[in-house]
Amino acid sequence: MKTGGGSFLYHLEDNQVAVGFVVHLNYKNPYLSPFEEFQRFKTHPAIKGTFEGAKRIGYGARAITEGGWQSVPKLSFPGGVLMGCAAGFVNVPRIKGSHNAVLSGMLAAEKVADAIAAGRANDELTSYEEAWRGSDIGKDLKKVRNVKPLWSRFGTIVGVGIGGLDMWLNTLLGFSPFGTLKHGKADYATLEPASKHQKIAYPKPDGVLTFDRLSSVFLSNTNHEENEPVHLIVGDAALQQRSEHDVFAGPSTRYCPAGVYEWVDKDGNAAADPSAKDVRFVINAQNCVHCKTCDIKDPNQNINWVPPQGGEGPVYQGM
Repeated sequence: MKTGGGSFLYHLEDNQVAVGFVVHLNYKNPYLSPFEEFQRFKTHPAIKGTFEGAKRIGYGARAITEGGWQSVPKLSFPGGVLMGCAAGFVNVPRIKGSHNAVLSGMLAAEKVADAIAAGRANDELTSYEEAWRGSDIGKDLKKVRNVKPLWSRFGTIVGVGIGGLDMWLNTLLGFSPFGTLKHGKADYATLEPASKHQKIAYPKPDGVLTFDRLSSVFLSNTNHEENEPVHLIVGDAALQQRSEHDVFAGPSTRYCPAGVYEWVDKDGNAAADPSAKDVRFVINAQNCVHCKTCDIKDPNQNINWVPPQGGEGPVYQGM
């Protein structure tokens, strides 16, 4: 009840269904695996029948910038602006961001047109930065600004209930008794030591409804040149062993949806026991689907995702 998230089933043309599962990255249990939770979700009696006789044809993963009203960064800089989901315009309760992405593109275009008409060049489009909160984007996000903070603070049942009341007050009366709540800790700081939690026993994939990560990554058409520089940079290898592994039981092997990270024993086999000491950290950068979760969730901020050479990575089809 303390771990937030959501899901969707989008029914598409040609008898296709897109299924997605969201796990908020401020979860505490280092043994939690968002990918495995996704597989388990598909076995729910209300969901399972949708995939009867179906074939898996695609897979992908992405971190969503969903902090909303109080988390939108500075949007303008010399030569460009941030728009859409990159700017953090997702409406969390509605699990929707495409509407604000389109509106932000329109708003930016208007401000660019105004700047060109005024004969401006080579400066910063601060008018876009100044306008978004008063636009339909800002009005949409302000009404729901407290839902995620309340959810995180009070849990799913109580927090979402209070958040719903807060949304109605904002919509009908234009105010919130909470004002504007701040989010809690950064996502990387919410992870607790493994000693405080029990391991989660996830069922093995059946290859029909539930699947393993590596066969899923294959369907993302991900490709990186084998000899290119690794785009996942570990700042301090000793810290990774001392903390990420020894204290948190190697959560990188679970939060990564592509099997990029492994703790292996001296023979190169995956370490079955998270507490094993004679292990080393292996990065399978070829598998990376560019979700950027590691950059967000590593408990020491010791992993830095940087763009790989040549625009390589996943090649999604129909997603």
